[in-house]
Amino acid sequence: MNLDAPIRSRQNARVRHWHALATSARARHESGQTLLDGAHLIAAALDAGQPVAQILLDETRAAQPEIAALCQRAAAVPCTVLSEAVFRHISPVEHPAGILAVLNLPPPAPLPAQFAPVTVILEAIQDPGNLGTLLRTAAAAGVQHVHCTPGCARLWSPKVLRAAMGAHFCLPQLTENAHVHDWLAGFDGAILATTLAAGARSLWQTDLSARPLVWLFGNEGAGLSPALAARATHPVIIPMPGRMESLNVAAAAAVCLFEMARRTAP
Repeated sequence: MNLDAPIRSRQNARVRHWHALATSARARHESGQTLLDGAHLIAAALDAGQPVAQILLDETRAAQPEIAALCQRAAAVPCTVLSEAVFRHISPVEHPAGILAVLNLPPPAPLPAQFAPVTVILEAIQDPGNLGTLLRTAAAAGVQHVHCTPGCARLWSPKVLRAAMGAHFCLPQLTENAHVHDWLAGFDGAILATTLAAGARSLWQTDLSARPLVWLFGNEGAGLSPALAARATHPVIIPMPGRMESLNVAAAAAVCLFEMARRTAP
């Protein structure tokens, strides 16, 4: 692998751009690019045929077998070597993996005209780790579409991408800033939402076989807004025999989606 001399200045124009991608939602929006951190996530993007525009290497780790193999695989993608200090300046994580990639973002997708067999709607999920975990769980459970309402963490931020571990590239449709209220008005299938309210049916006793099906999961603290919660045709509660009142939203979604997957498995 023949590489040019590493960039050693933080004032380099490209370095400033890459640093902005790691730290600024505005920069990502205006440039239409984001950063992927680590060999696993970059390999997932390549596997899915995603438009990787640039690979960035820490000069002290460029010869590591996993990184060298990934660069060889992506030989057509421009590759730039950075000094360790500059790489750490750009990297969005405390302990960099030694390889980053610049990804061209897909164009914003409108809400689909037809409902998928299973759709997940995420309302105002603010923590990037939670949002990424929710995407990863949805993809693992076989969900086809995920729509994130305004107020969610930025879908293509490096932190969300890292937590999702490639789920962005596995979901057939992923929508950001989705205004779902009017869209759901045209849906006559089952809409499920977890709740602690009286009258909710146990998840274990709820029919999860209907298709199409929509799941609603809300903000970490406030839960679903009253307007979206009112759309639920099937409010459900997760039985908890232990001494806890509720679950983290990502944990609750995992319970619900894999209970659905368990029951519908061939």
